[in-house]
Amino acid sequence: MLRILLCFIAISFLSPVWAKPQELYVGVLANWGDQQAIARWTPMMDYLNEQVPDTRFHVYPGNFEALNAAMESGKIQFIITNPGQYLYLSNQFPLSWLATMRSRRHNGATSAIGSAIIVRADSDYRTLYDLKQKTIAASDPHALGGYQATIGLMHKLGMDTKNYFKEIKFLGFPLDPLLYQVRDGNVDAAITPLCTFEDMVERGLIKADEFRILNPSRPKGFDCQCSTNLYPNWSFAANESVDIELSKHITQALMDLPSDHPAAIQAKLKGWTSPISQLAVIQLFSELHVEASEVNRWDTLLKWLNDNRHWGGLAVLLFIVATVYHLWIEYRFHQKSESLIESERQLKQQELALEKLQSAAIIGEIGAGLAHEINQPIAAITSYSEGAIMRLENNQPFDEQSAKALLTKIHQQSTRAGEVVHRIRGLLKRKEAVMVDVNILSLVDESVSLLKIELARHDISVENNIKGEPFFITADRVGLLQVLINLIKNSIDAISDSAEAVKRAKIVIAMDFKEHQVDVSIIDNGPGLPETSDALMATFYTTKENGLGLGLAICNEVIKEHEGAFSLNNRQDIQSGCIAKISLKKRGSEQKVIG
Repeated sequence: MLRILLCFIAISFLSPVWAKPQELYVGVLANWGDQQAIARWTPMMDYLNEQVPDTRFHVYPGNFEALNAAMESGKIQFIITNPGQYLYLSNQFPLSWLATMRSRRHNGATSAIGSAIIVRADSDYRTLYDLKQKTIAASDPHALGGYQATIGLMHKLGMDTKNYFKEIKFLGFPLDPLLYQVRDGNVDAAITPLCTFEDMVERGLIKADEFRILNPSRPKGFDCQCSTNLYPNWSFAANESVDIELSKHITQALMDLPSDHPAAIQAKLKGWTSPISQLAVIQLFSELHVEASEVNRWDTLLKWLNDNRHWGGLAVLLFIVATVYHLWIEYRFHQKSESLIESERQLKQQELALEKLQSAAIIGEIGAGLAHEINQPIAAITSYSEGAIMRLENNQPFDEQSAKALLTKIHQQSTRAGEVVHRIRGLLKRKEAVMVDVNILSLVDESVSLLKIELARHDISVENNIKGEPFFITADRVGLLQVLINLIKNSIDAISDSAEAVKRAKIVIAMDFKEHQVDVSIIDNGPGLPETSDALMATFYTTKENGLGLGLAICNEVIKEHEGAFSLNNRQDIQSGCIAKISLKKRGSEQKVIG
C-alpha cells in the first residue's frame, strides 16, 4: 500500500515535467530583414516563456504579404506590427490588441510612426511640390510609416495622389535600399519610416551630409526628424484562436516588463502600455478611401515582375515559344489533315476503279453466256421479220391481228436484248451506291441467268431454297448484283477445279427470311476454302492463276456499305464444300444485322 502511495506522489511531481509546452508563434514585421527581426525579438519571446507557464514562444518574421498569409493559414497566433496592418487584418480575422509599444528612443512615446521624405543634399528639391512627376521609392503600399502617412499628407495639401508622381517603386524590406537608390540617383526621393535615416547613419551605412529631409519637423522629446503627422506605435495583437486566460497572462507579462530588462532593451522599447486609440489611423484610411480587404492583384503582379524580372522574362519567353510551337503544331496538323483527306479521296477513286476492273473481269469470264443471251433475242427478231417479209413478197393474206401479234413478239425480243445490255452497262459503270427497294428473289434469278451458259458448260445445277415470307430490302441493286455474280462465279470455279465434284456438281442458293433480316447463302460442293476467310477477303490476295484478288474484298466492302454481314466457311454437313453467306436488313428495319 505504501509503495502505491509513493508511485502516485512521484507521478504528481513528474507530471509538470512530462507536460509538453504549447508552441506559439508571434509574427513580427521585419523592416530590416528576417535575421534582424529574429535578433531583436527573440529575447522578448524568452521573457514570455518565463512569465507564461507551459508555453514556448517563437519569432515568425516576414513582410506584409507573408504575415497576412501566415495569419490566414493559422501559422501564427500573435502579431507585432503597425496599426495599418492591424486594421487590414482585423477586417478579415477577429483580432484584439493586447498592448501598445512605448518607444525607447522617444522617451516612451506611444505615437511614433510617421514618414520621412528624403532626397539628396545636392538636389534642387526643397518641398513636396518639387517632386511632381518624379520617381519615388517606398517600402510597401500597405506600410503606414513607409508610404501611407505621406499619402495622407499629400491628400491634406490637395494633391492628386494617384497621378502626382511619375513612378513609385516599392522595394519591400529591408529598408536600406531605399536610401541607396536615392544616393545612386536611381530615384529622386524615398519615403522612409521614422528614424530609418538616423539608424543608417548611426550604423555607418550612409553619411548624414549626403541627404536632406523635406518638410522636416522634430516633435518634442523625439530623436528623429519627421515629414508627416505621427500615428500610434506598434502593438501586440492576438487572434481569436488564443484562449482568453492565455491572453490575460501575456498581457500581464507585457505590462510588467521593466524598461531596463534585456528584452526591452533589445526590442528598442521602454515597455508596453494599454492599447491606445486607433482613431487617427482610421481617419487617415477613411480620407484615403483605403479598403482593407481590397488587394490590388495587378500591382502585386507588377511588383513581383519588378522584383523577379529575370524569371519574369524567362516566363514570358517560354510563353512566346510555347505559343509559337502550338501554332506550328496546329499548322502541321491542318496540313496533315488536308493530306489525309486527299489520300482518302484518292483511295476511294482507286477503289471504284478496281471495282470497275473486277466487273470487267467478270464480264470477260462470262462472255460466252452474254453472247448467247444477246444472240437469242436477235435471232428471234431476225426470224420474225424475215417471215413477215416473205409473206408480203408472196402476197399471202396478212391481216391486222396477225401483224399486231408479230410486232408484239419482235418488241418483246428487242426489250429482252436491251435489258441484257443494260445489266452489262450497269456492272461496268458502277459509281456511288444508289439505295432503292430491291426484290432479292429477282436479283438472285438475274445473277443466275447471267451465268446460265457458264453453269451449263460445267454441268452444274442450281437449286433455290426459300424459307420464310419474302420481303423487300433497301440496297444498291447493281452493287448487290455484282456481289451475287462474284460469289456464284467463285463456286463455279471451285467446282470446276475439283475432279471429284464434277459428277455431282451442285450449287444451292438458300434464302432465309427472318423477322428483321434475310440471310442469303451460296452453298457449293467444291473442295472448300484453301485459306482462312480473312486471308481470302484481303485485297489482291487470290488463289486463281489469272485472278486479280479483288472479288471477295469488293464483296466485303459492298456488304459493309449495306450495314450487313459477310462470311465464308467450310461446310460441316459433308466432307468438302463452301458456304458464302451474306445477311441484309429488311426494308425499314433499324435492328443490327446478326451474322
